[in-house]
Amino acid sequence: MKFPKPYTLKEIAGLIDCEFRGPEDFEILGMNEIHVVEPGDIVFVDHPKYYDKALQSAATIVLINKDVECPEGKALLISDDPFRDFNQLTQHFKPFRPANSAIAADAVIGEGTIIQPNCFIGNNVKIGENCVIHSNVSIYDDAIIGDHVTIHAGTVLGGSAFYYKNRPEGYDQLKSGGRVVIENNVDIGAACTIDRGVTGDTTIGEGSKLDNQIQIGHDTIIGKKCLIASQTGIAGCVVIEDNVTIWGQVGVKSGITLAKGTVVYAQSGLSHSTEEGKTYFGSPASEARAFFKDMAYAKKIPEILQKLKNI
Repeated sequence: MKFPKPYTLKEIAGLIDCEFRGPEDFEILGMNEIHVVEPGDIVFVDHPKYYDKALQSAATIVLINKDVECPEGKALLISDDPFRDFNQLTQHFKPFRPANSAIAADAVIGEGTIIQPNCFIGNNVKIGENCVIHSNVSIYDDAIIGDHVTIHAGTVLGGSAFYYKNRPEGYDQLKSGGRVVIENNVDIGAACTIDRGVTGDTTIGEGSKLDNQIQIGHDTIIGKKCLIASQTGIAGCVVIEDNVTIWGQVGVKSGITLAKGTVVYAQSGLSHSTEEGKTYFGSPASEARAFFKDMAYAKKIPEILQKLKNI
């Protein structure tokens, strides 16, 4: 998430009432999660296990709960609760804006696009040309939709990330201030749910096709010309490269990469990154040829045991 204008370290520290380490006029351009940070961004960290990762990341401002040595060229925001203060910054720069109409006044809808009855189009949404948005589709604030996109009934774009901190009083949700971006020539089936990024974008690449009842988590990036079949669940922060095929009822773990040309057979559970052009099956999934070979050997076990018994 980029701020509407540059802010100084002192100004941001004032917004969340915390101490800082670095020049008062140190420039801050935005805030992001660690996997998408760029120079000028704030990243937050609240566990010693991840201090080094945050301090050595591309982010130049670290919101942290310990006064540690600041790397050269970076600045610190010292907070007793970085999670809370990151939420406070999201709330400040991307506050929830109530809607007072089915299609927000500042939504931009391209020529030739059809919006069927009972749809909701949120604030600052941009929809390209020659799209078809079927009935009962909800498109939350800030979503970007390209040209020649079809979205079938009951789909929701832009729900909050499933991202919580476990506190003694209950679960505390990390607020979502990112977007959903749908590129040109994408088809999305009925009753799909695509969550917005926490600070970045959840993206569906050009020419990709999604079946019905698919869940895509926050900040996931799907490449060009991918096929994803019904009842697949993809967790947050997954990278799916071009020309990947995922068949029905597949579960994909967060934070992994599906390399270009990967195929995942139905009802698989994928917990690791894949290699380009290979096919996977099973739960936990492994390369399909090896899996089927192992299954063939397993079927021979009774025969082998019987032969041993007869010796």
